[in-house]
Amino acid sequence: MSSLLNIRDLSVHFPVPRSVADFLVAAPRQLVRAVNGVTLELAQGQTLGLVGESGCGKSTLGRAVLRLTQATAGDVVFDGRSVLGLQGDSLLAFRRRAQMVFQDPHASMNPKLTVGQTIGEVLRVHRLCPKEEIDRRVGELMERVGLTADLIERKPAGLSGGQCQRVGIARALAVGPDLIIADESVSALDVSIQAQILNLFLELQRDLNLTMVFISHDLSVVRHMCQMVAVMYLGRIVEYGPSEEVFRHPQHPYTQALIEAIPVMAPDARLSDHLPKGEPPSPLQMPLGCPFHPRCPHAMPVCQADPAPPGFRVDTQTVHCHLYAPDIRSSAAAD
Repeated sequence: MSSLLNIRDLSVHFPVPRSVADFLVAAPRQLVRAVNGVTLELAQGQTLGLVGESGCGKSTLGRAVLRLTQATAGDVVFDGRSVLGLQGDSLLAFRRRAQMVFQDPHASMNPKLTVGQTIGEVLRVHRLCPKEEIDRRVGELMERVGLTADLIERKPAGLSGGQCQRVGIARALAVGPDLIIADESVSALDVSIQAQILNLFLELQRDLNLTMVFISHDLSVVRHMCQMVAVMYLGRIVEYGPSEEVFRHPQHPYTQALIEAIPVMAPDARLSDHLPKGEPPSPLQMPLGCPFHPRCPHAMPVCQADPAPPGFRVDTQTVHCHLYAPDIRSSAAAD
């Protein structure tokens, strides 16, 4: 499979607003390092799951890929072309091929527009069909995502969360995209509706050969949806590989903790003894060395001094962890 999306050492840093006191003492401006040197690759037709705790930078990474948030450093290459410098018609052409489905289905829609107007607006802005064909095309898109024709005059206030999310998916499909980034797109829905939307995504991915980035904190959903998975912690990728292999044989201590924390529906199930201690550190006060070391049960002196390494190949996965450095693995094997 050919590569469609390449994220290369991408960073997104946000300056923290300064108070009057900061100005008076000329305090240096602090930065939130929301995304910090992420490198990922995704082939045409694949679905990548991006997982991690809330606040780890998943949504910011997705928005930076689509140019909805400005990157600080690095590059995003889509179908062989860098997108971070695109302007005007070139940027518009990229956005026809790459779309986002947002987390809050109601908030992502204009409350004054009907369903028909919301979907039709995309067709008009991108000049995708003649004016007289817009109504027909809107009807086709609604049918494609499971919306009945009687909803075409409804506004968001008259729709359920699941119906609003289907409108969001139809709006994304209107431009005929190759890439869809779904940002926590089922987390605000009831469980029964979640299953319907997930099955719709799977059907669309199969029928249209879509490439997808599925951002979620729900690992069970990611395992069901995705061929590849990337685990993110405090703005960095700590493990990347085929979904089934990552879930069966997680290598990074953080990945192991996340998977052990997946709820098990059994009366005798108990919480794992190997979950990370404490809370993630503030992104304003990142620890020296590997950012996970204050919570890691396997932390070594090198973890406190040196940043996580660029990545070691362990079986099918790429793991950013000092545990897998050749000298440390050799020493462990000898013991």
